[in-house]
Amino acid sequence: MSDTDVVIIGGGVGGYVAALKGAQLGLKVVLVEKGQIGGVCLNLGCIPTKALVSSAQVWEFFQHAAEYGLTAENVSFEYTEVVKRKDRIVQHLTRGVESLLRARKVQIIKGRAEIDNPGEVTVYQEDSKEKLKTRNIIIATGSTFRKLEIEDIEKSKNIINTDEVLSLAQLPREMLIIGAGYSGIEFASIFNSFGVQIEIVDILTRILLPVDAEVANSLFEVLKKKGIRFSLNSKVQKIAEKNQKLSVLVKNNQGEKEILTEKVLISTGRIPDYEGLNHHGIGIELENNGIKVDQFMRTNIPGIYAIGDVVGKKMLAHVASTQGQIAVQHIAGFQKPMSYRVVPFCVFSNPEVASVGLNEDEAKEKYQDVNVFKFPYLANGKALSMNEQEGYVKMISNKKNNKMIGVHIIGAHASDLIAEASLALQKGCNALDIAETIHAHPTLSETFLEAAEGILGYPIHVIKSMR
Repeated sequence: MSDTDVVIIGGGVGGYVAALKGAQLGLKVVLVEKGQIGGVCLNLGCIPTKALVSSAQVWEFFQHAAEYGLTAENVSFEYTEVVKRKDRIVQHLTRGVESLLRARKVQIIKGRAEIDNPGEVTVYQEDSKEKLKTRNIIIATGSTFRKLEIEDIEKSKNIINTDEVLSLAQLPREMLIIGAGYSGIEFASIFNSFGVQIEIVDILTRILLPVDAEVANSLFEVLKKKGIRFSLNSKVQKIAEKNQKLSVLVKNNQGEKEILTEKVLISTGRIPDYEGLNHHGIGIELENNGIKVDQFMRTNIPGIYAIGDVVGKKMLAHVASTQGQIAVQHIAGFQKPMSYRVVPFCVFSNPEVASVGLNEDEAKEKYQDVNVFKFPYLANGKALSMNEQEGYVKMISNKKNNKMIGVHIIGAHASDLIAEASLALQKGCNALDIAETIHAHPTLSETFLEAAEGILGYPIHVIKSMR
């Protein structure tokens, strides 16, 4: 295969998008994947969790039917059917991706890849191996679980990770989640909706550390009202079997406490996974536990690129797919650099949280003088008609010229609304640009419009800022 333009190692959202884009650009592409096409995102992350989120949301609608003037009697759910629906969605999307790859003439090879030298890759299969020669290599091997140093943590089948939790045969009565990041919060919301008693333990003093502190605290208060318990600024010391349950010993500044639970979910994040690639042997440089790359996703070895979680910069699916396109475009001769200036971040909790740009603390540190305005869902007609009055849009601008520098949303469909904010930041819009743009009525997007009007000092549907 000496005429192959690029071998991509890893068929996750970064790798398969790179393959599709590379084929579009006329490159001859080989994609090597040791597991399922789609990687963590399609099979064990983004897509299956959102399928569960949707089922949980419909179940909550049933529980609150009376608030809509409706009556729902003898309503129940079968969790095994919820899981089967999730599996069908995953299978549909993974088959779709495989069809796209075949249609674009991307060759797919199943197996574990090792880089022998620049331009040389060996793929190991069950009882054979295949050597590939290529002009370029893209490493897209993703991430793996961060291991915890907790006594007895490997000794119980009831201690599960975020892969295993997706295929539970039945729901437990109680679940303790270690980790208050976006994954832990999403699973807490899902299982809380289905009636599981949830407690979250985290060593940090707040939830969702990357998110604007005020927004994260607002979500924290909502989740507590929903019955989710929190032990923050706390560390799990030991997990042991006790009376057919798990005894979790948690320590904080006030001392130690025991929490009894049926299941423990480890949701403490992921780390770059480049083991088995022979990165040391060929001299690939690392940086902050990830593979070091430049603005075109090139490693220090000519002809070798790296994208996605294995780089360890922003471990998000949409970042990985963008990096993949940057890499293959560079291989095809286009000099388009990767930028992390505008990267939206979404948490599919209940209610949702979404952010883009600087949070308030970062904005004040960088610009000193900023304008901040929050427009509440409670003042939006569409939100009230949906019975979704919980939340607000928080907009931050540079006071000098009212240029938008950050938008943070908590509320229904925050993950959809953040797209307009991302475009506004990408194009350098100021609050007046948004305020002068007609938004359809009645829509949730009007909250964004009115937040911009608030930044300018003339909000229409509120007397003053929520502050």
